[in-house]
Amino acid sequence: MHPDDDLNPTVTKELVIYLERFVTVERFQKFQQAILFRTRHITVALEDIFQSHNASAVLRTCDCFGIQDVHIIENRNKYEVNPDVALGASKWLDMVRYHESEDNTGACIAHLKKQGYRIVATTPHKHGFIPETLPLGQKTALIFGTELAGLTPVALELADDFIKIPMVGFTESLNISVSAAIFIQTLSNRLRKSDIPWQLSETEKNSILLNWLRQSINKSDLIIQGFPGNKQ
Repeated sequence: MHPDDDLNPTVTKELVIYLERFVTVERFQKFQQAILFRTRHITVALEDIFQSHNASAVLRTCDCFGIQDVHIIENRNKYEVNPDVALGASKWLDMVRYHESEDNTGACIAHLKKQGYRIVATTPHKHGFIPETLPLGQKTALIFGTELAGLTPVALELADDFIKIPMVGFTESLNISVSAAIFIQTLSNRLRKSDIPWQLSETEKNSILLNWLRQSINKSDLIIQGFPGNKQ
């Protein structure tokens, strides 16, 4: 999901060990603790979210509950991280943007399906699952639309399943950041309590740790040039 994924796994691990000395012991321990709860078994896709504070709040939720990848679909609206809302969450996540085709929604969903994800559209207008009943055995991609219009017909047509939050009041929908928090918190807790192999591989862990270290160390690229195994 980021350039470090292209490195040889052995080199990546050695780079993590090399860069560890440039952060405090406490910070690296925080990284090691956080990586244990990261997952790519559940991922999130945001379709054309034009209110950056809502999308940025979703990034915070993903970070808080260990969702590593967020897919940003930009059809009409370019997404900009709102730093006051995201509070730095974006630098701990892998964000994949789709903005180069006429059908970025289709491109995102095709990419996710190729990776083995089941596409689950979040909408109150379709009969489907609720957070407590959605099967989690297969890798799952939750796709969210705008608060005003919801998901596009393309997203709904290409979805494999639907999920909604049961409500008993007069208002039919929640703010996207609120609904995303409910979905992600419930599903991630269920996943961690299951016997599903949701954890990252050691290669993935090291790749993400390396990226976190890069983000945390001033002039990390210059420091990496002094890495004994650097052949660049």
